[in-house]
Amino acid sequence: MKNYKRLLLLLLPYKKELIIGTVFLIAASMTNLAVPLYIRNLVDIVMVEKNLAHLNRIALAISGLFLIQLICQTIHNYLFDVTEKRVIADFRIKLFNHLHKMSVSYFVKRRTGEVMSRMTNDVTTIENIVTDLPATMIQQSIRLLGGIVIIIYMNWKLTFMILILAPALALFARVFGRKLKKLSTEIQDKLAISTTILEENISCYQVVKSFVRDRLESNRFSKAIEDSFILARKRVIISAFFGPSIGFIAFSTSLVLLWYGGREVITGQISPGELIAFILYATIIAGPMGSFARMYTRLQEGLGASKRLFELLDTQGEVRSLPNAQIMPKISGQIEFDNTCFHYQENREVIKNISFNVEPGQTIALVGPSGAGKTTLIRLLHRFYDPTQGEIRVDGIPLKNVEISSYWKQIGIVPQETILFGDSIEMNIKYAKDGASEQEIIAAAKAANAHNFIMECPKQYKTIVGEKGIRLSAGQRQRIAIARAILKNPSILILDEATSALDNESEVLIQEALEGLMKNRTSIVIAHRLSTIHNAEKILVMDDGAIIEAGTHSELIKKKGLYHRLYTLKNLELEPRRNKDVEIHT
Repeated sequence: MKNYKRLLLLLLPYKKELIIGTVFLIAASMTNLAVPLYIRNLVDIVMVEKNLAHLNRIALAISGLFLIQLICQTIHNYLFDVTEKRVIADFRIKLFNHLHKMSVSYFVKRRTGEVMSRMTNDVTTIENIVTDLPATMIQQSIRLLGGIVIIIYMNWKLTFMILILAPALALFARVFGRKLKKLSTEIQDKLAISTTILEENISCYQVVKSFVRDRLESNRFSKAIEDSFILARKRVIISAFFGPSIGFIAFSTSLVLLWYGGREVITGQISPGELIAFILYATIIAGPMGSFARMYTRLQEGLGASKRLFELLDTQGEVRSLPNAQIMPKISGQIEFDNTCFHYQENREVIKNISFNVEPGQTIALVGPSGAGKTTLIRLLHRFYDPTQGEIRVDGIPLKNVEISSYWKQIGIVPQETILFGDSIEMNIKYAKDGASEQEIIAAAKAANAHNFIMECPKQYKTIVGEKGIRLSAGQRQRIAIARAILKNPSILILDEATSALDNESEVLIQEALEGLMKNRTSIVIAHRLSTIHNAEKILVMDDGAIIEAGTHSELIKKKGLYHRLYTLKNLELEPRRNKDVEIHT
């Protein structure tokens, strides 16, 4: 119930609406309790007194009660339902915002579909227990307690028969509720697997088609859906048995009441109207008893989903700003790695005691074979991860002591794998600077050699690039990413294979733009291609997580070490290519 209490705390901002809705709910419930008393009088008038005038007055009064109940119930439903939708919307936003506080490692360790399932399926499951469950609890409690008080006053013997029903219903609810809670959690887990497979197939559609793995993926998805169906069927079996069982108990009790009450009418102990009123109150009381049992099962299902959601909310990012973190002042660009170590998994160091300095305005190149740790080193500098040992300082300030966003605002990166948002070209460039003018966007695009191909697109800067920029060629996407970095105008610039997707002609122009951008700016460049790093003031050669060589291009060639071997094997040479930008798909 701890998680349910946390859900109810979401209602606090809307307590005014809920209080008003509760007042109308109480009024509707009290009206409902008054109706059988009027019906008792109506039956006695028809069957005993046979007074037509009195009959009309009673019928009119009952109509008035029905109208009052309609108005009160309508107002209550509106206030509670709108509040429920608002609370769930707030909760979705809260979950989304929390995801942005998570570290990169959280998303590396979890599949996208699993996170999406929690944001969709689990939130949908808890939606009906946020306000509907408390409202039903209030309404049914009033009917139950009020009905019991009235029927005790009317006939205590008949009341005793009704109350025998309560223990049976409580036992049913407890047994089946536990089973439903367990099944609900398992179903959500299975749905998360199917959502993951769906997300992967949409993202990797071309790979699936290229390797002709449609049947394999279909079987994977079908199995996940079938697994969730099997669990859902078990839940349906329990629910299908539970509901009729409650009905059987309630109808059996009603039959006993009719039999005993009929005897009382025949012997003259009670009037026909009293028997009818008593049966109505018995129905009113039996309703809450059955409703409480069903609410318990719904609550258990909702708690299973809320457990997964609050697990997400309670997970803190591994990399986050300290409570007393300082705002990063304007960066001049000095970088220091001091005996830095890092690992993704225990006993498997990826970065091993790395130490080096970068002076403001310098351009440093990182080279080495695949898996040497270059990208990981950049992730540490960007503070996507924190070192497991040692320290990284910028302008003499340890990055761990800095408020993260104030640092990220002054550092820019052009990654090897460029991913754009599925919006317009203009939006993707403007993403780097909120409120950037059209002139600034065009200037950045021209500097990145992107303006010409943009102007050839169907809607120029308003052209939609598609999901992850799929409507653009790899070279075009990379130039958009470079334009975005240029517009940000960072103090520290990171280029991770920034020109790898460009043809020769574009690379020359982009290289000129990058050289202008890197001037008087601290730049870290990762590249396998020689042209990208030829003019670097220092080259750091990495292998197996350590820096094994350092120097300029000519110095490293003379050493005839790893750099020389990579160069000789042409792993760093510029390979001539004839790739041309693919025209944008319309």
